[in-house]
Amino acid sequence: MQAAPKRESRFYSAASLKGKAVKPREWLVGGLIPQKTVTLFSGDGGTGKSLLALQLAVAASSARQWIGKAVSEGSVIYMSAEDDDDELHRRVDDILRAEGRNYDDIAGMTLRSLAGEDALLAVESQVTLMASELFKELDSRAADETPALIVIDTLADVYPANENDRAKVRQFIGILRGLALKRDCAVLLLGHPSLTGLASGTGSSGSTAWNNSVRSRLYLSRITDGGYEMDPDRRVLTTMKANYGRVGGETHMKWTNGVFVAEVAAQGLDAMAAGAKAQRVFMKLLATFTAQGRQVNHVSGGSFAPKVFSEHPDNEGMTKRALKAAMEGLLASDKIRIEKDGPASRQRSYIVEAGQ
Repeated sequence: MQAAPKRESRFYSAASLKGKAVKPREWLVGGLIPQKTVTLFSGDGGTGKSLLALQLAVAASSARQWIGKAVSEGSVIYMSAEDDDDELHRRVDDILRAEGRNYDDIAGMTLRSLAGEDALLAVESQVTLMASELFKELDSRAADETPALIVIDTLADVYPANENDRAKVRQFIGILRGLALKRDCAVLLLGHPSLTGLASGTGSSGSTAWNNSVRSRLYLSRITDGGYEMDPDRRVLTTMKANYGRVGGETHMKWTNGVFVAEVAAQGLDAMAAGAKAQRVFMKLLATFTAQGRQVNHVSGGSFAPKVFSEHPDNEGMTKRALKAAMEGLLASDKIRIEKDGPASRQRSYIVEAGQ
């Protein structure tokens, strides 16, 4: 048996950083997709995440915007285990036509269909995961092309183990992050949410290790409230996790002429629907906190309801700003009220549902 290579120590003194320039954080898409790490991009089947990821690949390779956001320019490797070559061709053609571009603009984009092939990027042993021959092929291609982005579609096709095995999940993300660091690029891993993730609106998948292991997680979903979808062509992209940025940001878009196009801030009926959702989420979380004996209030501080609720895992992507507007609306409509307790010198206020 061949001896394992000797591991060299890479510990260093923090004091050695003195005087060194601090490198700015690098982004493929500011606030959404950081470089040199893995972003998990989830969405239920049929929502259009593969199309949106392909639009990102085209944008990066042609120095254009993506759903209204600036993208760092660079070559791209797009690897799909779901779509065959003909489908990739059709989608790329739709994108180029809709956005007024041509094939010369995307000379830096490499496609690879794995439809019908073994698409595993790792192989499983009893103890650990190891990089597969396909992963080595991908790494070699990345060494030649120095991409700014590698897209892998989808998780279910490339991951070999049980999605609820925390250790294997972390090892797999570690393999992909090693690729991102080694090749100085962003890795975008597409996946499907679990039934629980769909029901909760969080888009989570299997073990919580998926969410905990990545530095950024995006969720593409339809815009519904109480099971009703007002416009089947509309989607919202929500930042569900962002170690380096703000959580809860939303980008609204609409499927038009074969591609997704960014929409301006919701107005009219859309604004009403968004407001209704925010109020529903506020009331749901208020009921949860009340049942747990936890109090929240309407004034800034550690118990400020919009802040506390926006940080809760069941916030359905609602931001502090949206929940603050919801709170004001609920107060104005007398659906919630403010109670006080304690002596006059140290009175505390808290929010309760009207009628309780």
